[in-house]
Amino acid sequence: MQWRRHVTGLAFSLVFVVSYFTNKFVLSVLNFTYPTLFQGWQTFIGAILLLVSGKLGWVEINRITRSAALSWLPGSLLFVGNIYAGSRALSRLDIPFFFTLQNCSHPFSYVIFKVMRREQKTQWLKFISLCLMLLSAINLPFYDPQVDHSGYLWAVCHLACVGAYRVFQVHHKSVNLSDLEQQCINYLFSVLLLAVAAHPTGDLTGALEFPSLQSHTFHCGCCASALLGFLLRLATVKLKSGLSFEHFGVWIFLSKVTAMLLSPFIFSVNSNASSLLCVVVSHVGESLLIYSERDTHV
Repeated sequence: MQWRRHVTGLAFSLVFVVSYFTNKFVLSVLNFTYPTLFQGWQTFIGAILLLVSGKLGWVEINRITRSAALSWLPGSLLFVGNIYAGSRALSRLDIPFFFTLQNCSHPFSYVIFKVMRREQKTQWLKFISLCLMLLSAINLPFYDPQVDHSGYLWAVCHLACVGAYRVFQVHHKSVNLSDLEQQCINYLFSVLLLAVAAHPTGDLTGALEFPSLQSHTFHCGCCASALLGFLLRLATVKLKSGLSFEHFGVWIFLSKVTAMLLSPFIFSVNSNASSLLCVVVSHVGESLLIYSERDTHV
């Protein structure tokens, strides 16, 4: 049983790293900066694959009631904000910097939880870890040798949506929806909303003039990103259901660290000692957070 968990964790890490690298390649190297189309394509393929997998019995998806779907729509809206802003940020920021800013979603969630649960006592180790992540994210733009203010602004929107979505999930456990059923609603809502937004945002007309629109590399990258995004969702659900909260966090952490260490060999990364220190401190904070939460699920 233990070796199966390790295999599942390694498979998750592989899909995690390759998925982020593929997205980064399409967004930054090929410079396909039209997130309504890019994320709309990913969620469209994800929705089809998830529904087909459910019909074939490969995954368990029960009939979703209208009331359950409507109650989950705020979460789906946060999901759209997450993937849209995340695409904008990832296209402009190096992967180590992107993850450093993304870590700041934990302090964001903590503040919301603290306001909603006033009786909750402060765990000092957790508080220190959150401070490390917050301070690292705040200081990173000042030490980034090639700071992109727009990228950082989108990263803030991304981390806010990630943090708020985490809180929403915790406070809607009473809704009778599994993780895959939640994801199915997210996919379908995203496809509709992003399709509607494609023309007003200018992404549709801009994509028609994209230089690599007929490139096989571009087509392969988009197909791979959609398939890997779907596999990453499945792997996340599988890993989360088979491991404790602490061990799930460990695999997420290891996957991010692996992606950051390998990214300079794949992409151009502009950094200096100070910006790298921010990255290291942030992920030291994340490791402390995982340790502090070994006995809790919040």
